Amino acid sequence: MWDILRITFPFFALVLCGYLATRRGLLPLAAIPGLNAFVLFFALPCMLYRFGARTPIGQLLDPVAGGVYLLCALPLVAGGVLGLRALRCNWNDAAFGALVAAMPNSGFMGVPLLVALLGAQAAGPVILTMLVDMVCTTSLCIALSRLDGAGAHGAAVALRQALRGMSANPMPWATALGALASALQWQLPGPLDKTVAMLAEAASPVALFAIGAVLARAQMQQHEHVRPVDYVPLALAKLFAHPLLVWLVGHAAQALGVPLAQQTLVALVLVAALPSASNVSLLAERFGAHTGRVAHVILVSTTLAFVSFSAAVAWLVG
Repeated sequence: MWDILRITFPFFALVLCGYLATRRGLLPLAAIPGLNAFVLFFALPCMLYRFGARTPIGQLLDPVAGGVYLLCALPLVAGGVLGLRALRCNWNDAAFGALVAAMPNSGFMGVPLLVALLGAQAAGPVILTMLVDMVCTTSLCIALSRLDGAGAHGAAVALRQALRGMSANPMPWATALGALASALQWQLPGPLDKTVAMLAEAASPVALFAIGAVLARAQMQQHEHVRPVDYVPLALAKLFAHPLLVWLVGHAAQALGVPLAQQTLVALVLVAALPSASNVSLLAERFGAHTGRVAHVILVSTTLAFVSFSAAVAWLVG
């Protein structure tokens, strides 16, 4: 267990550093968008490109792994929506509550953390889950969020907006370019490759620090009271129900003879065991959903994940 904590602790410690720096005023709130922009448009795309270029194309386009992961995301979304609708939430709040329970922080945290734990072979499955979440899970939840008083037309418009937003996201494009470089066995020229490498190396620490800053900002700017029943079940579903579902479906697929490698399944389960994605709060704010609930789910799941994720690693990796 100590060997696992030696790897996981620095990742969560950097999140805590960003949180404390923001809460104590060392990092101005006005600087947080700049941090996020650096990670989203520069550092993280370079990291994804390098991992994509070094990963066999078959791992990046594995339909079995993608299918298993998507098959588990859909029940989580359905359960989250139905549960929140039962609490008298409108479609908008229910959809983003479901999204924060189903979407792990695989971009900012998952890729560097799982590669550190499992080795470079984990990059392919993790990047694949990111693409599934960005293209399928997020688009579905945004479409559901538009059902309030808008009917199917509103959902269709929202789905088109989600796809346009995804196309403007540099991360899928960086991954696609990396996959193309992998397929063609193509390498960047030396000076350009060094520049990309330097940006990629900055992605993990800055992204983790930014997660903590975003969590602190959300807590500082949240003025409405949020009941534990509104966010604790969603956080627990993210940390426990999601990885358990992936583990069960993955083993069922293997029992049926589906070609799903054990190391790929381990990577998928650990991705699902990650805390909720911090960028869901930005989406919720953009679409006018209940940001307080989303922020609390992200904060609670990130805090508890230090123990729960480390326990999942100890269980699966040993």
